[in-house]
Parts: sequence; structure tokens; C-alpha cells
Amino acid sequence: MPSLTLPLVQTPPFALIALALIQGIPVGWDLEAGELGDAKYGDIVGSERVRAELEKGVDGKETPLPPLPTLLASNSSFQDVSAVLDALDDYLAYRTYFSGPKFGFGDSIIWGTIRGNNSAIGSVKKPGRPHLSRWFTHVETLPVPKAALEAYRQAKSEMDKGKKTKRLESVDVVLPNAVKGKVVVRFAPEPSGYLHIGHLKAAILNRFLADQYQGKFILRFDDTNPLKEEGEFEDAIKEDLDMIEIGFDKVVHTSDHFDKIREFTEQMIKQGDAFMDDTDGETVKEQRRAEIPSKNRDATIEQNLARFKEMIAGTDEGKKWSLRAKIDYQHKNGTMRDPVIFRYVDASHHITGTKYKAYPMYDLACPIIDHLDGVTHALRANEYSARHEQYQWFLKTLGFPNIEIFDFSRIDFVYTVLSKRKLKFLVEKGVVRGWDDPRFPTVRGIRSRGMTVSGLKNYVLGQGASQAQLQLEWDGIWTVNKKVIDLVAPRYWAIVEDKMVAVDVKGRDSEDVEIVSKPLHKKNPDVGEKKMVFSSKLIIEQEDAASFGDNEEITAMDWGNAFVSKKETSPSGDVTSVTFDLHLAGDFKKTSKKVTWLSAPTATNPLTPVTLIEYDYLITKKKLEEDDNLEDIVNPKTEYRTKALASKEVEGLKKWDIIQFERKGFYICQGTKDEEGRLEFGFIPDGRAQTVALKATPTPDKPKTAGGAKGSWGKPGPKAAAAVAAPPSSTSKSAPDEDGTRILLSNGSSGFEIPVKSKMFEAERI
Repeated sequence: MPSLTLPLVQTPPFALIALALIQGIPVGWDLEAGELGDAKYGDIVGSERVRAELEKGVDGKETPLPPLPTLLASNSSFQDVSAVLDALDDYLAYRTYFSGPKFGFGDSIIWGTIRGNNSAIGSVKKPGRPHLSRWFTHVETLPVPKAALEAYRQAKSEMDKGKKTKRLESVDVVLPNAVKGKVVVRFAPEPSGYLHIGHLKAAILNRFLADQYQGKFILRFDDTNPLKEEGEFEDAIKEDLDMIEIGFDKVVHTSDHFDKIREFTEQMIKQGDAFMDDTDGETVKEQRRAEIPSKNRDATIEQNLARFKEMIAGTDEGKKWSLRAKIDYQHKNGTMRDPVIFRYVDASHHITGTKYKAYPMYDLACPIIDHLDGVTHALRANEYSARHEQYQWFLKTLGFPNIEIFDFSRIDFVYTVLSKRKLKFLVEKGVVRGWDDPRFPTVRGIRSRGMTVSGLKNYVLGQGASQAQLQLEWDGIWTVNKKVIDLVAPRYWAIVEDKMVAVDVKGRDSEDVEIVSKPLHKKNPDVGEKKMVFSSKLIIEQEDAASFGDNEEITAMDWGNAFVSKKETSPSGDVTSVTFDLHLAGDFKKTSKKVTWLSAPTATNPLTPVTLIEYDYLITKKKLEEDDNLEDIVNPKTEYRTKALASKEVEGLKKWDIIQFERKGFYICQGTKDEEGRLEFGFIPDGRAQTVALKATPTPDKPKTAGGAKGSWGKPGPKAAAAVAAPPSSTSKSAPDEDGTRILLSNGSSGFEIPVKSKMFEAERI
């Protein structure tokens, strides 16, 4: 039978630390490696003192450790652990410790091995092992095990902090063929709307990688569609980037190079790599889908150049034509089937005015401008991955050097509209107050909801350059944000006005009003102090007052304990008044109710009327489909307002200051007042399920087509249609035989026969 003298080579870290502490050997945890270094291991378990006590006892007077039915180790199985624990329990029937009259090396090894084995730690205190349970409970109160546990907790905390720091300060991305000091990246939004959270991953990643490789970050406005773009959106995008502290090294526009793009386009025509086409748009779509060439695909270079000049000039004839890249109309990648790359647009450009009549498509302009701007790495959302091949084709066709493409997935959230067109619709219909509405997913919208710059960046960098296309829940980003604001948000109190309860306080040394300075944040004195008013007349919330029992001892936060000596109610059952008898010597740890309160307002010490606003999602469908009618899924109620009285100091808060109303949550000062002149505070979700759940009734997803193979356009095929149309029939082909056997068909009403013997009654197929 093996004894505990044998597995010294497998002594787990908990036991090693305990052994080291007994001997006064300084040693620390190496949680990343999962064990201690060999040199330290030898120093700890190799001493004569340890071996002597384990094998012979101390001075030969104490018994060595007990024999065991099997080897005790950190990775022992549950069956082995149970046998070992039973043996140890029997051994302790007439003993206090394993090592003799006091806690020793043997106890350290046994305690550390149990503590390091999940099966053992979960079984040691179960019924049936009273002696071992008594020993383990007692040992964990002793200095050495307590110090070992504390050392472990500190090491784990430091390791977790290190992992978080590493995650938030770096992105696990290696740009291909990148040279430090020469990397150039760009963020190329279209100036047709405000930046929203879906854009931010690209902006933050580009800025981060430019810094990581000591390169340059270009902000480029892709202004190739004058029908949608406005100058005000350029200013808004710059403001949004500044709002989230993303700087750029240079600002450029695609329109800066319209003439150069035209030159390269004519080069493609002369090379025979582009042709002019007057086929209508719907026919072009059908032909590309059916892999049919355009009737103009084989026009001569001279014809194409002439028609291109007509289009550029905006003549009546030129308006009929557009330019298409001549790639491969039968290509397996649909984006390569002779895409349109230049077209006439009847609109004035917000920068160039009416100078140009025709404009390049983004697919053509992007690789050309990337080349002209010296971009070395193009970060593109993988929703455009099918166009990467097209991008590289333009570079090769025009003789440009290669530009590395790096994919990442865009951020998409549940119950969220990210389409600029649909967001604009919500603004125009008055569903929201503007592009900075706290319910909007725009940068300024989520900032006014309470999202901090650090929280936003930490979340995006924590996501990394993941290529997985996921629809994310909102709890993750708000959880990250809470970690930022929890450390610095000043704490105040607010009492809901509806049915608030008057409190009469007895037992004060003086009836005078007393004003005392208290910390705004108990764990962060740098946040500052606030003035608290102590008086004999208080107000508390109806919900708290209703929960009090007769003569119950409660804790008035930041004051002390009190007995509820009197509680009066109205005929409807609402509490109207309460009397507190102070018991400041009471122990707050022994009370189950901790309540916030404020001194009743007076002319000398007034309170600040506020409105607390909780928001709901703008739509009631978790995932917005392209063909969804937005009006059908718009949430009818997205604001829930509560009137309250708050500490006087909140009236000095500025727009977007973040605070915590204790026992209510975090709030952001909107910098606005409602119709009654009350300061408005918006509730900030903290990541808990109840703070991010949809309040309205959700709209169900559209039912999917059931049945077998699909026919054209996603309709059920003929077999499936027949199955749907067929009336229900019995699954049985024949009546049961005398012995109860009947024949069933493998596919219900058809298929091969299966004899089944059963006493169960027959029922129609569901």
C-alpha cells in the first residue's frame, strides 16, 4: 500500500507553498506554468527536516503518515479520491493532526493535495467523513494554509489582470508583409450619414494597427455618389472620430483624384479590359445571374472610347451608357461577371459641384485611390470578401503593386438598426429626436447613452480582428463599460417621488440639521466629497417602507442602524409614514435591509427634481432582415420615465457626466430638462440580463419553409408540395395480426415495410 512518503515528486503547488512557509523559504506562485520551478521544488521538499518528519516522525516520537489504498495526487480520479478520503478519515478517528501533536509537513502535503484536487475538495466535507471534515475545517483557519490560500488568490488576481491588460492593450493581429515605419492604412467612410457602432471596429483597428507598426492612418471620404452624400456628414464623421479619440494623419477625398481615376479608366478601355454598355439595369442583373454576355461586350476600343467620352460629357446619348469591366461573364465569383464601374449621375457633388457628370463606382475607385495614397494594407469587412478577387484584378490590370487585404468581421448587435437609410427614416418619422438620441446606435447616440471612450475601445480591441460573423448581444459591451465607470462614477441618492414616505427619526443627540462631508466614492477618495444633510425628517421610497416588519432593525446607509418602531398605512395599503428609533451601536452586517434616504427638502436644504429615464430597443425583432418592413417592427414605447428627488449636488453636473444613483444603477446626465424643468438622467445598462433585455413583446422571426427539396426561388419542390397537399393518413399499412404485429411504412405513408410488434394503440400521424 503506497504511503504519502512516495508521491513527493507529484507534490501539488498548494502543498509546496505550505511546506515552504513552514520552513521560512520565500516562494511565489507561477500560475502560467502551473507549477513551481525545479530549484525551488528541491529546496522545499529535499531538506532532511521534511524527509525525517514524513518517514520517521519528529525526533522519532511522532508517527509517520498513514498508508493509503492508492496514490494520492492532484489528478487522482474520483474513485481513487473517495478511497483515499475514507482511509484518511479512519486515520483521524483518534488524532487531531496527521503529523503528531501539531500541524506539520504531512498535514501540509495532505491539505495541499486535497485543496488542489477538484474531486477531493468537493467531497471532503460530505457526510460520512466527520473526522476528515473536522480536520480540514480546522486546518484552513491556521496561519500557514491561510497564507498559502491568500498567496494563491493574489497570484490569480495578478494573472487575471495581466490577461485583461494584454487583451485590451493589444490585438492578436500580424499584418502580412508589414514593415515597421512603412505601414499605411485607411478608414474610408461614405459621407452619407453619421458613424454608427458598425463602423467603429474598422476605425479603431486601423488606428491601432497604424500605431502598432509605427505607420500612418488616413481618413478618406469615399465621395463617389453625389446623390447620397452631404458636406455636413463629413464634419459629423470628423467630430465622431474626435469624440472617441481617434486621430488621423491625413484627410483625403476620392474626389481629389477624379481626373486621375478617369485616366486609369481610359487606360483600361485601351487595353481592352472595359467596355461601354447601354443595357438597362434589370437586364444586366439577369444576364450576370444567368452568365450571359452583354450585346456590347465585343465592341471595338474606338467605339468604347467614344461612348465613354459621351458619358463623361453628360450628353443625352452619354446618359444611356455605363462602363463595365471586361473580366469574365461566366466567372464562378459573381462579382467578377463584368461589373459596372463608371456611370452617369444627375446630381451636384458637395465638393466638385457640377464639374463632373459621371462618377466611378467604389469597386473601381477604391483600389486606384489606395494605390495613389500609398496604402500598404487594406482592412476590409469580410462581408465584402467576394470582392477581394475583384480588387486584386484591378490592381493587376492597371499594373499597380500588390496591396495586402486583411479581413475582419463588422460588429452587429441584436435589436439594432444599422442601415443608414433606415436610421434616416427613423429620424424623419420622429421616432427619435435626432442622430444623437440615446436609443440610436450612432457614435454620438451610444455616447449619450453612457458608453465611454475607454469602454468602447476596450470592447472592440477585446474582440480583436475576429472574422466570425456574429450577431452580438449587448451585455458584453456594457459589461466592459461598467468596469470603466464603476471605478470613477460619483455616488448619489435619489428617491422616487411616487408614494414616497415621510420618516420621523427619534434618538438623535440634537434636533438641529447637521451637514457632514462624505466621500463620493468609498473606494476611490480621488473622486471627491459630497455634503450630506442629517435631520429628523427624512424621505424614503414606498417599496422600502412596505418591506419593513414591525420593530425590524434596518440600516440607514451612511448613518447607522435603526428600529422601525412605527409604520402607518392608508386604507389602500400604502405606507404613509414611518418612525425610526436610532440604534447606532447596531451591527449593519446583521440587518437584511439597507436603505437609501434623503433629508426632507426645506428652503434651506432643497433637493433637485430629476427624471430618470430607462430606454428600450427601437425595434422588437432580434435580427432585422433586408425585406422587413421597419414600420411593422418599430417598438411603440422606448422610454420609461420616473420622477424622483435627488441630492442637491447633481444640479451642478454637466452633459454626459456619469454618476451612480446607489441601489438604482449608473446614470448619465443628458444635459437637458423635461417640460417641468427636471434634469434628465438616462439609465446606463451594466451588462446584467435585466438591464439589456427587451421590455416590449418581441416580434417572432418569419417561419421557414418546411418540406423537402426546394424548387426555383426557394419554393417547395413538387414532392414537398405534394406532401403538404396530401391529407393526413395512417402510418399503418395493415391491421395488426393476431399476435399484435402490424406493418408500418418507413416514410409514414410510403416507403419500405417494417414489421412492428406492439401493444400501443394506433393514432393518426401528426
